[in-house]
Amino acid sequence: MSFKKEIPFFNYPHVYGQYKEELLPEILRVLENGAFILQKDVFDFENAVKEFVGAKYCISVANGTDSLCLALLAAGIEPDDAVIMASHTYIATAAAAHFADAKPVLVDCLSDRMIDPQAVEAAITSRTRVIMPTQLNGRTADMDALQAIADRHGLVIIEDAAQALGSKFRDKCAGTFGLAGSISLYPAKLLGCFGDGGLLFTNDEEMYDKLFQMRDHGRNRDGLVVSWGINSRLDNLQAAVLQVKLRHYPEDIEQRRRIARIYNERLKHLEDMTLPPGPDEQGPYFDVYQNYEVEAGQRGKLREYLKKHGIGTIIQWNGTPVHQFKGLGLPEYDLPKTDRFFQRCFLLPMNTSLSDEDVGYVCDTIVSFYA
Repeated sequence: MSFKKEIPFFNYPHVYGQYKEELLPEILRVLENGAFILQKDVFDFENAVKEFVGAKYCISVANGTDSLCLALLAAGIEPDDAVIMASHTYIATAAAAHFADAKPVLVDCLSDRMIDPQAVEAAITSRTRVIMPTQLNGRTADMDALQAIADRHGLVIIEDAAQALGSKFRDKCAGTFGLAGSISLYPAKLLGCFGDGGLLFTNDEEMYDKLFQMRDHGRNRDGLVVSWGINSRLDNLQAAVLQVKLRHYPEDIEQRRRIARIYNERLKHLEDMTLPPGPDEQGPYFDVYQNYEVEAGQRGKLREYLKKHGIGTIIQWNGTPVHQFKGLGLPEYDLPKTDRFFQRCFLLPMNTSLSDEDVGYVCDTIVSFYA
């Protein structure tokens, strides 16, 4: 190739720069008003984002890991109850179960990287209480199959939808299927703030009341302490930032889907690579492409070639699914699909800082490698 571009895997300054002119007045307004904790901006954002996904209730919290742990506790999880999840997930999913005194039970994934419903059913025991699917990379799992399993066995579904705000299955948004659904607002996520943040959606009023209390020291809607709780509050400054970004979020989703379309069209002929489902071939799925996770038999050489040409890539979660972390005291698992996947997977750049020209350069470089 005759020229070189610099394309980082993620452009963090862009999180602010993209909507700088709109963000600055809102940031200054919050600072000048001195309304920092659980004031109008927080409740306005909660109302706006619940309308966006079609949920009845929304609770904002300090981060996505807290949201998962609080959801399990509010669902009444008891010591040694089992929570089934895919091993292809961030450690926070399993950590939430651990710190709720439950046991994470890890299962295999399907070819689209989502949790395998058959593996879920096979893992159910008398101790199983919760199915926790990870809505991964901006895709929602087959929730019809998972809900049918939950109904047959009397189980609760709590979604780890950290990477899937706006993703849909059969026109229903991730985070709205189970008793509760968790979203991460980390800066590199689909809708990112300038620090940590998280959301919980629920359509159950009792669940909402419990979560409302638990995120703010057990205080109810009248400000009275009526139960045990913790301090896990999204601050007003972040809420104001997120409110601005939410107004542009449909455009951001379309940009991500356009990038995925270019990747799909340019790379689908490469036999060594396995791509995620494209945006035009999804049936009941509507993916929002938090990540663009591919597989390659020549992963190491390809990533080095991309690095040489200025293109940043990463292997998600440092290339380690949860069942391979030896220091966690988990039982031995035989998860052949997940093991093979992590020998081949990595992420290409996928974010709203990318121009079509940038994506074309990434594709040209990959095609050049294989040529």
